[in-house]
Amino acid sequence: AYNRAGHTVVLIEHNMSVVMDISHRVLVLDSGRLIAQGAPKQVRENPLVLEAYFGR
Repeated sequence: AYNRAGHTVVLIEHNMSVVMDISHRVLVLDSGRLIAQGAPKQVRENPLVLEAYFGR
């Protein structure tokens, strides 16, 4: 509804389940640096995101 009305919501959240469930587009920062952006499925599978969250 917000998107069709021309609104944007910025959500800062560390609970990734919540983020992935409600977002159409996700941006991920690691130490203040943008490491991934896109659809939740793309971001969830991004190697840089996996490394940032789980390490090597």
